[in-house]
Amino acid sequence: MDAALDPTDIAFSGVTGRLALMREGRASAVELLELALDRVDRLDGRLNAFRTVFRESALVEARAADRARAGGDERALLGVPVAVKDNVAVAGHAAGMGTGSPEPVAREDAEQVRRLRAAGAVVVGTTHLPELALWPFTESQTWGATRNPWNPAHTTGGSSGGSAAAVAAGMVAAATASDGGGSIRIPAAACGLVGLKPQRGRVPLGATGEVGAEHWHGLSCAGALTRTVADQALLLSVLTEGELSAEVGEPGPLRIAWSTSAPVPAPVHPSVEGALQGTLEVLRGLGHTVTPGDPVYGRVQASFVLRYARGAHDDLAALADPSRTERRTRVVAAIGRLVGSRALARARAWGDEAAVRLAELPGGADVLATPVLAAPPRPIGSLTGLRTVALAGRVVPFTPAWNVTGQPAISVPAGHTADGLPLAVQLVGRPGSEQLLLALAAQLEHATSFADRHPVL
Repeated sequence: MDAALDPTDIAFSGVTGRLALMREGRASAVELLELALDRVDRLDGRLNAFRTVFRESALVEARAADRARAGGDERALLGVPVAVKDNVAVAGHAAGMGTGSPEPVAREDAEQVRRLRAAGAVVVGTTHLPELALWPFTESQTWGATRNPWNPAHTTGGSSGGSAAAVAAGMVAAATASDGGGSIRIPAAACGLVGLKPQRGRVPLGATGEVGAEHWHGLSCAGALTRTVADQALLLSVLTEGELSAEVGEPGPLRIAWSTSAPVPAPVHPSVEGALQGTLEVLRGLGHTVTPGDPVYGRVQASFVLRYARGAHDDLAALADPSRTERRTRVVAAIGRLVGSRALARARAWGDEAAVRLAELPGGADVLATPVLAAPPRPIGSLTGLRTVALAGRVVPFTPAWNVTGQPAISVPAGHTADGLPLAVQLVGRPGSEQLLLALAAQLEHATSFADRHPVL
């Protein structure tokens, strides 16, 4: 490795930064992996991002990447260290879904993992989530609490909180994430990262790339957490096999609506409101037309709750040992057991109605801007027991609607609280508008330099 390189700078260089170092011959894939593993060893005892670290297999993959690059291979992620959320199949590993259930070892990689490996990525390990990905924080009786690199007394959000901590702390360049009610956007917001929930069906959820496979009755989407917009675009290009472009263009002048109205009424913390208004001022300065406009949500929350609860029931029933879960998990699943086929059909019909109505953003806008979280990241342990079931929706009222409609939405960093916790805004697009959202997010990144900031660890 180039002696002039600062290991901390490398750790926070993201995907494109690491690729540049390897292409320039300043660092090898093995050296980048060793740096990643060193940070895991030093930091993960405090942060608890990883469930499993694949030291031996990752070293084999990194050595293979170096040989391939020496032979002229230029695959998109060749030699880049990444992590995988522990609800995704990795061959030879038993994904526990955040529970204590003794799940079977996967025989093969899930399709999204296969695509990452095919692009040359080095899989460092799997990351924590709350049980069955149910909560907007990452804490469980089995695996403990995953802590925010910006302030370990606070949550990373969830459910992709382990992935967020691993990327925000510079342990890996990027990590997979999933989003059934905000689980990409919430941890991105809590940890100062970029997280795009793609259009429903864009990234395969299962073992293969079959069309139509779904989770939580159409709510869930798969994607990634990254430090920069360019990294996000590159990861999504790989995960969609080029359906989305790695090139981030210019958005042109846009009509942007903004709102702090949500399907679940919840007060918005002043710092969150300030982050939204500050972002809107930046957008005006970039030449966009910004006006207030509230979506007509209708029965979108009812659609979400019924499908979420039934999805929890389905996931619990699929575990090898459902008893190895927390009471709050079993309570949600019990509620879901009451959601029969007729109620589920109604919920999906309400969702279809909402998808048609909300595809047209307020005032004919191109993009809708809202908060991601109603308040800054909460302290660890602030939601416990059955209180979680009652209060979780009020913590994250702005994200689930867009799982119901299926349209894309991205969380973009928007400064920090006075005590240094990340803040963020959500940008929601019309159906199929991921490239536009990435272009607008890149404009904000350039204007605010949000990717230059990182936690001091």
